[in-house]
Amino acid sequence: DFGVGKTTLAQLVYNDSSIRDYFDLRVWVCVSNEFDVIKITKTILESVTSQSCDRNDLNSLQVELKENLSGKKFLLVLDDVWNENYDDWTKLRSPFDAGITGSKIIVTTRNSNVSSIMRTVADHSLQILSDNDSLCMLAHHALERGDFTGHLDLKEIGMEIVKKCGGLPLALST
Repeated sequence: DFGVGKTTLAQLVYNDSSIRDYFDLRVWVCVSNEFDVIKITKTILESVTSQSCDRNDLNSLQVELKENLSGKKFLLVLDDVWNENYDDWTKLRSPFDAGITGSKIIVTTRNSNVSSIMRTVADHSLQILSDNDSLCMLAHHALERGDFTGHLDLKEIGMEIVKKCGGLPLALST
């Protein structure tokens, strides 16, 4: 679902200080509609090496990526994946076996078919917020103290906004 906070949650994990300390390498790739294995591999390689790359040969890109991941614990976030092609995923993931135990790949997607193709562990489906949680989030974003204390007159208006947002965190924060 759009706006339930998949990317935001992944960003919180990715940017957490204990996560930064745990992993040797962290890479974020926004995939969106175009699941181009060469382009994604190149983006990951450039992030890992901090150098640009002008090659377009998948094999050589993957060999270099594998060498750079070898013996390291990495976190890779593939954000907003739409591709349901198992062969594409198989091609993309081959260099990641070089990482050591504890390496992780997080995939955000709105498509349950994508998560079933890519997963090696159970997926986690985010749900909409309850009215109470939505109201708390709205207060956090809209009011200085983060709650309706001292603004009880605004709470009723807040509930109307919550109903219109349908429990979607993105709509509430906007």
